[in-house]
Amino acid sequence: MIALGADHGGYKLKEEVKRYLGEKQIKYIDLGTFTEERTDYPIFAEKVAKKVQSKECDKGILLCRSGYGMTVVANKFRGIRAASIYNAESAKFAKGDDDINVITLGGDYLTVNEAICIIRNWLGTEFKGGRYQERLDMIDRIENENMK
Repeated sequence: MIALGADHGGYKLKEEVKRYLGEKQIKYIDLGTFTEERTDYPIFAEKVAKKVQSKECDKGILLCRSGYGMTVVANKFRGIRAASIYNAESAKFAKGDDDINVITLGGDYLTVNEAICIIRNWLGTEFKGGRYQERLDMIDRIENENMK
């Protein structure tokens, strides 16, 4: 299950992502926004991060104008590894090397086709484990020591 969230700047792209996920029969939950009316991105980043953190959803996709603000908010939650992704190749590395569980996409910088390619690569890549897991273990230690 994928948690989807967008502010007004990512709303149109979110609707296209939903169409793609539906065509591929990939389960998702849409946590808003549901219009292009101005809203604040932290609301939706928090909703998605909580769904992934609680394991109600396996992954999250956040969409806003740039992707950056959403990334900052999502990374405030223990266990969330969020990254702004801008091309299909980096989506493979994000998942394979860092087991990124939330991606953020910038609606002002990506076409629908580019966003779909990113999602396809991210979903289709397996985490490598091994030395990469050792690094994630280090991140867990850092979170435990610094996120009070």
